Amino acid sequence: MYCIRKITEDLTWVGANDRRLAMFEGVYSVPRGVAYNSYLLNDEKTVLFDTVDKAVRQRLTENIAEALGGRTLDYLVIQHAEPDHTAALSDIILRYPDVKIVCNAKTLAFIRQFYDADIDARVLVVKEGDTLSTGRHTLQFFMAPMVHWPEVMVTYDARSKTLFSADAFGTFGAHNGAIFADEVDFPRNYLDEARRYYANIIGKYGQQVQGLLKKISSLDVQLVCPLHGFVWRRVFTWFLEKYQHWSTYTPEETGVMIAYASVYGNTKNAAEILACRLNDKGIKTVVFDVSVTSASDILSAAFRYSHLVFASTTYNAGIFVTMEALLHDIAAHNLQNRTVAFIQNGSWAPTSAKLMRALIDPLKDMRILEPTVSLASSLKPLQLEQIDALANAISATAPPKPKSASIIQNER
Repeated sequence: MYCIRKITEDLTWVGANDRRLAMFEGVYSVPRGVAYNSYLLNDEKTVLFDTVDKAVRQRLTENIAEALGGRTLDYLVIQHAEPDHTAALSDIILRYPDVKIVCNAKTLAFIRQFYDADIDARVLVVKEGDTLSTGRHTLQFFMAPMVHWPEVMVTYDARSKTLFSADAFGTFGAHNGAIFADEVDFPRNYLDEARRYYANIIGKYGQQVQGLLKKISSLDVQLVCPLHGFVWRRVFTWFLEKYQHWSTYTPEETGVMIAYASVYGNTKNAAEILACRLNDKGIKTVVFDVSVTSASDILSAAFRYSHLVFASTTYNAGIFVTMEALLHDIAAHNLQNRTVAFIQNGSWAPTSAKLMRALIDPLKDMRILEPTVSLASSLKPLQLEQIDALANAISATAPPKPKSASIIQNER
């Protein structure tokens, strides 16, 4: 049976949800599942925007058939070649043998790499600024390389003022009946998952995201249809402001993210004491144990807060393994413009702070605070003085707290 939602008079959501998926892309936990969005435009010509993952492709074909109401499919626009959006390509061609595939040249190359389907005779290759008339609607295509693959493009429909945004403006989490962002309490229940999605999927490519934001700034966008998460039809400027922060590596708020790696609890103790000292000063803190918390969650918090503290025991003359993996992940995602401090521990040769700093130093605009807190096995009174000194140094560099962002109101 079908499950579709009307977005506008001519546009229907025909995607599907997957709540059985444990790890998105084999890396990022998705305890609330994931939505694969696909959209069908019913005009003089019919257009499908992207397909879905292979796990839910049967649901897609059922939804398309219902939304078409007996009509054929004229065009399939592929904005992103990743298999979670193209796995149903062969199914679509089989059911609609006259369908034309609309994509750019890089997308075509990727499709040839992933699939054996012969699409050369049916492909319409588009480039920056090209348009496609479907009757009442005119679609215009804009390239968005590295948001988050090199072939990505977005599509703008001037008639309905709709931006089909590919992987931009997405969110982890399956739909629970609601498809529009204003149908849920997005800031409370989904912003963290939107940030985690951005930081881990697109976060490395802030400059390229800025390029896309510049392109769409000249368009009158009233409706945003991403490939994951919710459709935006109201107060999109609120979410756009978040993308401005994330893509320019500007902290959303003043606060300290503390991540620690501890074997016997002594490094953990130092991290928690620092958190208490900071809270006594009115500074917001969040604390993570890197051995039990997913790196994707910690990376998301690093994109959120202005100050980062990494506390690690020295392990085999190096950084504790989970902390080292986290720092490599942060560096790989190109995080910038943060104030950073370190706590190290070691029973005979505490060297983890120097090694952690070596991974952070190459990143742009990272301000390293002194003093580094150095423990010898367990916390002693002298180390408490160091923790107090570090808390004072963080407090002295904490910028004024920004005004609270406006909250999305359900305008129904």
